[in-house]
Amino acid sequence: MYKLIYFDNSATTKPYKEVLDSFMKVSENFFGNPSSLHSLGAASEKLLSKSRQQIADLLQVKESEVLFTSGGTEGNNLAVKGTALIHAKRGKHMITTAVEHPSVLEAFRQLSEEFDFDVTYLEVDSQGRISAKDLLRSLRSDTILVSVMHVNNEVGTLQPIQEIGNILSKYPKVIFHVDYVQGAGKVPLDIKKCKIDLLTISAHKFHGLKGSGVLYIRDGVHISPLFSGGSQEWKFRSGTENVAGIVAMAKALRMTMEMRDREISKMIKVRNQLKEGLNKIEGTVINSPEKDSAPHILNFSIPGLKSEVFVHALEEKNIFVSTTSACSSKRKTISSTVLAMFKDEARAESTVRISLSYHNTAAEAESVIAAAKEAIIKLREVMR
Repeated sequence: MYKLIYFDNSATTKPYKEVLDSFMKVSENFFGNPSSLHSLGAASEKLLSKSRQQIADLLQVKESEVLFTSGGTEGNNLAVKGTALIHAKRGKHMITTAVEHPSVLEAFRQLSEEFDFDVTYLEVDSQGRISAKDLLRSLRSDTILVSVMHVNNEVGTLQPIQEIGNILSKYPKVIFHVDYVQGAGKVPLDIKKCKIDLLTISAHKFHGLKGSGVLYIRDGVHISPLFSGGSQEWKFRSGTENVAGIVAMAKALRMTMEMRDREISKMIKVRNQLKEGLNKIEGTVINSPEKDSAPHILNFSIPGLKSEVFVHALEEKNIFVSTTSACSSKRKTISSTVLAMFKDEARAESTVRISLSYHNTAAEAESVIAAAKEAIIKLREVMR
């Protein structure tokens, strides 16, 4: 049996052992409801507050600006729909990009189709990047929200977040939301300097556990809650907090950011090694941009081959990669991001995403390159 090689870290990451240990310890010893008045509840509430402060310090924001959620999808929905609900009387125009994560695009689609909001979808260039000038031209007197992801989850493109923030600082009534799910722990982002109002992260993307996340809400920004109940989380997100998952998330974020300081150069070398090796395989084309691209994502196409067939061919060698976003790969095989970038259906239908963690090695990259070359040759022979 081949040694397992996991290159699908943008879909989810393997939790650190220390994170699992923290989760188990808190689950066993601090099981009280943090809203309860007795000592068990107080102990859980103390851990919750400590974790909130730790995450706030890591993100360089205030403790009062950290809202705990169940992950990226809830955070993005709360940001988008919560803004729409509270500001609908002032305006019903919102701006996003054509290449956002499904949890953002579907939220906008629902608002548009069911609640008559007007949404502008900014197109991207061949690097997968929007133009800040296009965004500026799209702003209207009734615009209430701009939502732009930091790191594209499929191809790794970095959007000009600071430039957008500077533009929107002149439009104080427009809320600026950033999906930072793919960037957290890999690509630094200065939330205050970029003048961001709302920002989403998800624990399982940086070696935490599924079911925990954060929505940063800048002090002074108001959104409508989507859940009604006990008024937890500053009344924005009712429901008993997942204390064990939150403690584990704080540890995972700290460990990942420390790992970034030590290992980012190695990650970049492994990604470049993969890029050079794949470029040498006849018939492959790289989709990830040359510049301003995340260090952990490499997207390529094999026009003429179905990406899911190639992915399963690698899986037979115990190598795990992916096609499109994990949230859309089971519904469709075409990459809407790559299609938006190159307007080429054959290229968009054959995309493969390799996504790294700080634990991936040069030896693993060599194995993937060799396996990819062998699989492509065999699959093309079958097609003849």
